[in-house]
Amino acid sequence: MARIPGIDGLFGILQAQTEALAALPSTVTALTGAVRSLSDLAHQARETVVTVNRLATRLDGLVEELEEPLRALAPGLSRLAIVLDDPVVEDLPDTLRKVQADVLPVLRTLADTHERVAFIAGSTERIMTFVDDASRALAGLPGAALLGRRGRGTRVVPGEALPREG
Repeated sequence: MARIPGIDGLFGILQAQTEALAALPSTVTALTGAVRSLSDLAHQARETVVTVNRLATRLDGLVEELEEPLRALAPGLSRLAIVLDDPVVEDLPDTLRKVQADVLPVLRTLADTHERVAFIAGSTERIMTFVDDASRALAGLPGAALLGRRGRGTRVVPGEALPREG
């Protein structure tokens, strides 16, 4: 068989075109599926954007409400950060434990001491009242003046006249 030049190439092109036409329905079906998937994805993206928009609106309201108080707190928080960075803050728990173990018992003892001193002062007041009453009662007894002078170095000799009080 004789071959016509250029026909072989034409047959190859026709065969490729025929195969492409045969594959066209499956390609269109795949393309249609891809377009449907893209459409579903676009719908989901739209729903996501709507949800994010609602969330952003809510967050914007919260931020507006909290912005002023937070700005007012900023200087205090800066000062607090400086204080908390101080090494003394690290020692604070140990210091508090020492205060609780050493100082608080002393303070309790001081409080007890105050109560005891108050009790002793009350007792002393009652004793002084008793002594004053007893002194008055003794002063009313005959010869009580002699007892009072005796302790001061005045000597009483029997038969002598007693010195007079001025």
